[in-house]
Amino acid sequence: MTAVAALVFVIPLAIQVSEDARERALTEAGRRSAIVAGALAAQADEAGVARAVEAAGSGPLTGRPVVLGLSKEAAGRASDSDITRTVSGGRPVTVDVDGGVLRLEPVIVGEKTVVIEVFVPAGALSDGVPVVWWTLAVITLGLVAASVFVVDRLAAKAVGSARSLVRAAMAVGDGDLGVRIEPTGPRELAEAGYAFNRMADRLVTSRTNEREMVADLSHRLRTPLTVLRLDAEALDPDDTSVGNFSAAELDRRRTIRRIRQAIVTLEGEVDALITTTRRAVADRGAPPPEEGSCDVSEVVRERMTFWSALAGDQNRPYRVVGAQTRIPILVPRSELAAALDAVLGNVFRYTAQGTAFEIGVSRRDGWIALRVDDAGTGIEDPERALQRGASDRGSTGLGLDIAKRATLATGGSVSIARSSLGGASVVMLFGDAEAKPKQASRFGLVGRLAGERERPRWPRPRDHSE
Repeated sequence: MTAVAALVFVIPLAIQVSEDARERALTEAGRRSAIVAGALAAQADEAGVARAVEAAGSGPLTGRPVVLGLSKEAAGRASDSDITRTVSGGRPVTVDVDGGVLRLEPVIVGEKTVVIEVFVPAGALSDGVPVVWWTLAVITLGLVAASVFVVDRLAAKAVGSARSLVRAAMAVGDGDLGVRIEPTGPRELAEAGYAFNRMADRLVTSRTNEREMVADLSHRLRTPLTVLRLDAEALDPDDTSVGNFSAAELDRRRTIRRIRQAIVTLEGEVDALITTTRRAVADRGAPPPEEGSCDVSEVVRERMTFWSALAGDQNRPYRVVGAQTRIPILVPRSELAAALDAVLGNVFRYTAQGTAFEIGVSRRDGWIALRVDDAGTGIEDPERALQRGASDRGSTGLGLDIAKRATLATGGSVSIARSSLGGASVVMLFGDAEAKPKQASRFGLVGRLAGERERPRWPRPRDHSE
């Protein structure tokens, strides 16, 4: 495009230079002719006209003027027809001849008309034009070469950007979601590069969220599985190798064995699913928290409706402290319920039947503490227990991580210590939705609950109010 624009500009310029040279030469011819025409108009004799012709002279652009029709001796380059056309026209004309151009100007002398002829050589008509043409030709060639170079570089850059985008797209199609490109090239390709990187980031986030959700939902299955396993363990023995049994008793024991084996198999499948998805998102980071809010006390009372039945079956003394008033937090109900179920599930799974536990809720200084204490053997390595996927008891280790994720959504945390009951004390700390949190203190938040333990601790197993 640059080369074409240069040609469009250069060609008219060269034509204009040629026309200017021709105009200069004809103007000079007209000036010399005017000198002679002045003498003729003054009724000068032949001698006077000769002196005027001599005065007009010749130059590099024109020859000496010749007066045709004044005397028979005068001879010029113009033909009779050209002279006749000039006289009849009554105005100057130009005639192309070999070697140049003639300027013919009619002048009335007395009763007749003479013609002043001035010859303009062809060289004068194109004076300086070759130099201009060569200069313009060099400039044009330079512009064309520069245009070719620039276009080649731009095309190479565009092609490189397009190829990089294609390679990255093929890599993503093959499953490599970590590939990114450096947006380069024309604006459109650069925008496509930015859009590609954004798409890849969203694909990573989407896959991470999906796998994280699968892992957490799978872990939530552990709660009903725990109930089933404990109920199955409470059933009669399933041994059929010792003793004489009736057909009905033998069938009943075999049914109990199948139930227990099915529960073990299902727990193994859930564990495998959690482990697989956890391994896939280990380096991806946690997904953004779900938006929503709930009442802590209401969620605690609702979940204890479920867990109290199992506690009664296992003769576990328990009590709930501080869950009588409304305590809102910016955590979805499902997330808080999953966190509480994960912690309580660990209590029922890793402590013996009949082990007491306590749930406490407190609100202070912009923080809300949800505490679960048990009278079991405690947790030997609290720091390791809080790491995602870490467990010393053969589980997936995601229970406390679910609780940790729920607290982090509000700027809180999870801590593990030794409870006054002798076992583990897991405190989930949440930011208060209605107050600005101050510097957190685990013992300051739940310490006031310690005094309440001086009263008789354990109501009936199925009663979950204070």
